[in-house]
Amino acid sequence: MTDIQVYADPGNSIGYLTRIAFRSFSRALEMRTAPHGVSSGQWRFLRVLWREDGITQRELSRRVGMREPTTVIALKSLERSGFVVRRKSDEDRRKVHVFLTPQARALQPLLLPAVAEVNAIALKGLSERDVAVLKKALSQVARNLAEDVGEDANSDSSV
Repeated sequence: MTDIQVYADPGNSIGYLTRIAFRSFSRALEMRTAPHGVSSGQWRFLRVLWREDGITQRELSRRVGMREPTTVIALKSLERSGFVVRRKSDEDRRKVHVFLTPQARALQPLLLPAVAEVNAIALKGLSERDVAVLKKALSQVARNLAEDVGEDANSDSSV
């Protein structure tokens, strides 16, 4: 079998395997966040904003690893849910800053344990060394692919 033919089986594709793992992470996390009114899509943005509230919409997009039009749609959903407010910058009216509401801040201590639980479930049966190798390998894969398409690989992860 040639190197190319090996990818006819999706189980040999790192892209396929990471997509399936990501979908599983998202479903497992959303099962835990949905009772609090938070979808897996909203989670990504809340997590970044919990670390740094008030960043620009463009910076939030970059950190979450999404295109700006997708971020705008997500932010509208977050606003409707009462989790964020957007305000134009006083210094540069073209910039829009995103701020958490008290309701969203109150969710952090409830939802961070959910991500810890999902990660523990996902990593069950792996040694600490395996986990370290996995993190290092996935980070390198992300850097390689980001470099290939001219993007920044330093966006935050979702889970």
